[in-house]
Amino acid sequence: MVRIGIDLGGTFIKLGVVDDANRIVADASIPTRLSESPEQVAADMCEAALRLLSDSGLRRPQLRGVGIGSPGVIDVDTGTVLYSNNFGWEHVPLAGLIRQRMNVPTFIRNDGQCATLGEVVAGAGMGCRNLILLTLGTGVGGGVVLDGRLLTGGHTGGVVIGHNVIRQGWEPCNCGRRGCLEAYASATALIRETKRAIAAHPDSLLAHCAPDLVRGDTPFEAAKQGDPHAKRIVDEYIVNLGDGICNLVDIFRPDKVLISGGVCNQGPALIEPLNAYVGRHCYGGDWLFIPPVERALLGNRAGIIGAAALCDEG
Repeated sequence: MVRIGIDLGGTFIKLGVVDDANRIVADASIPTRLSESPEQVAADMCEAALRLLSDSGLRRPQLRGVGIGSPGVIDVDTGTVLYSNNFGWEHVPLAGLIRQRMNVPTFIRNDGQCATLGEVVAGAGMGCRNLILLTLGTGVGGGVVLDGRLLTGGHTGGVVIGHNVIRQGWEPCNCGRRGCLEAYASATALIRETKRAIAAHPDSLLAHCAPDLVRGDTPFEAAKQGDPHAKRIVDEYIVNLGDGICNLVDIFRPDKVLISGGVCNQGPALIEPLNAYVGRHCYGGDWLFIPPVERALLGNRAGIIGAAALCDEG
């Protein structure tokens, strides 16, 4: 028996046939046609899933279920995307639309939560009963696994990692509040601070990069070359991300904290000072267990594998 995991993105929909050992045995990608109705997007997903199944030499009776990772706020009980800002969707019964066409059990969670589950069953979180994942991209997402199960909160809208406030009243966040972790620890935040430094310090190495070409790794690269303004951006980023991680550790005290996304390509330049900061600032210090902060392993595969694993959670 196999499961199909679907990672619904704003540009592409990635699908994979996942076996019982949580290995992707076949995968595919199709464009996300957001100009069409949600019903048509769901139909595209089903058509691609059935084609992938057939191309893999499998028949529908061998399919145990379908799992979907979607951006936005998800009502797990009804399988509904209540709201997805990037898609412009409201109250889309996505799991039901897929279930109706595929005629198999269908499950849905937020995409960051699926990535978390994927790392637990097949990535850097294997063997962990308690885990936190932060995805550092355009925003900050992720998920929490406690006692081996994905935590979704007592009611819809729980465990929204990127929107705990770390700097009261400072940078505005897309959610409408100010000072959220997302406003400080995303790649978007790094780009914002780099552009500000370029404008304020035209003699900086950062100014060698045109503002429209600035990326999340730009300040890290300039800091490696000794630029003090870039180093300040990197140091402040580590403090902000570290404070967000400390908040989560003090609440959940997991076995590990994983981080994923393009920012993590900095490797030791990010991971080592981040571990040092978390070790110094978590509650209890040396008296209590301090979980290591590590880089996630699965990359883009985490969402597919985690979505498929929803079929096991039920």
